[in-house]
Amino acid sequence: MATKALDFYLPDELNASLPPEKRGVRRDHVRMMVLDKTTGVINHDHFFQLADYLQPGDLLIANNSRTIPAVLHAKWVRNTNPIETTIEVRLARRVREDLWEALIVADPVKLGDLLEFSPDLSAIVIGEKGNSPLKIIEFTKNGTELFNMIYALGEPVRYEYIEKPWELDYYQTIFASHPGSVEMPSAGRAFSWELIFKLNKLGIELDFIQLHTGLSYLLDDGYLQTPEDNVEEYQVSERSMERIHRTKTAGNRVIAVGTTVVRALESAARNGVLAGTTNLYIDSHFPLKIADGIITGLHEPQASHLDMLSAFVSEQHLFQAYNQAVDARYLWHEFGDMNLIL
Repeated sequence: MATKALDFYLPDELNASLPPEKRGVRRDHVRMMVLDKTTGVINHDHFFQLADYLQPGDLLIANNSRTIPAVLHAKWVRNTNPIETTIEVRLARRVREDLWEALIVADPVKLGDLLEFSPDLSAIVIGEKGNSPLKIIEFTKNGTELFNMIYALGEPVRYEYIEKPWELDYYQTIFASHPGSVEMPSAGRAFSWELIFKLNKLGIELDFIQLHTGLSYLLDDGYLQTPEDNVEEYQVSERSMERIHRTKTAGNRVIAVGTTVVRALESAARNGVLAGTTNLYIDSHFPLKIADGIITGLHEPQASHLDMLSAFVSEQHLFQAYNQAVDARYLWHEFGDMNLIL
């Protein structure tokens, strides 16, 4: 998803292909690059030392959306005739209880085609998303029953830098509770309960929103999905918004755990709607109303997430920090290291 964001050279070996636990590292012991958004000063540390950079009264907001195994395999049927043995279907976004946008890795799929996932679950292709390779599919089940079947049949979305399939548990944060994300809200992955209890004892608070992440890459370099194309479902509770306002009124900081949290909070602040969908695009010209800082992973060259980070810190400071991260051999992507911008 190329935008006007930073470009830099990222060696292949810095793409984290293993979960930290499979590298012999506890999830909260991944490395952390701390970037002062005002001065550009950089510190190198580890995530379990997060409290050293926070203050009593600070409020962390994390995303408790739970990752679903969004890659399904189906028998492809047209006019009651099977076309291929199995095809891959990547769920992209839930539209309603039984309706999903999906990337069907087969060509050409037509309206009316049937996808048979199991004897108990199938879906029919009922539409196409405009200016996109995504199709609209209607399942024969809905709600909790559909989610249960997806969990039973599916596997996590995995990109080419992940060399072997890992179980779904590796793609969950410890506080994930509301199913719906097709890719892990990975900024929260490094948190452990020990770290959360430590922060709590020091008067550093934690609260949650939900934003269900969509499919970020549509397997077609010819189609570049912009943030505006990527509509995501979010929910911020009134209680959480009240805590945020109390924190800011008291002169304390609100720190978003991930770009998904920034998107949800700033959407709620901008349009006054606490639950809905958002395609908000945040860049250096966007005046952030809520988030004073961000905990995030390291993002690949030209990723639109880097545009969002430039709303927190100048592109010059960000570019210097990313070059340092490459030189210091930090690891990228969902199983990689962390970046605190504050």
